[in-house]
Amino acid sequence: MSDKEMSRQQLLAAEIFGYSYANYINHLDIGNVRFDSMMPQDAATLEQAVTENWDLERVARALDVDTDNAAALVNAARDAIDVVDAENPAEAFRNSVRQLLRRAATEGLDSDEAIEQLVIQICYRVSDLSCLLKRDGNQLSRYSRHFRREPNHEYYDGYFDEED
Repeated sequence: MSDKEMSRQQLLAAEIFGYSYANYINHLDIGNVRFDSMMPQDAATLEQAVTENWDLERVARALDVDTDNAAALVNAARDAIDVVDAENPAEAFRNSVRQLLRRAATEGLDSDEAIEQLVIQICYRVSDLSCLLKRDGNQLSRYSRHFRREPNHEYYDGYFDEED
């Protein structure tokens, strides 16, 4: 993995357009305008659309796509913001895995292939978590309390976490 760091807009772009952070990082600063500027610009437009609650026609015009694609991109942007703006890498991971599981529940896990695809996507999320941990200079153990917490509870089970 590279020592390059991704900007917030690049993180959003990776989330919105379905790239792992490691893959996205590998495309930076090599003259690839799509990764360096086009996708981050679209991510910024989509974030503004979400924040300002643009109608789909406006989003479609701004991104030069049809309204069906605009709707999918706005939904992807909402999910991306939820991950990128999480309080810490552990919460980003939890949010991203939750999104994967919701999507899998909707689409169905009715075959070994569907289950394997979900496992692959979760592994990509582990890779993304690794990038976030490296960026922040922290180890996974720093966030163990966040991984153990129950939904809607400030849960502490008695173990002492590093730097909690």
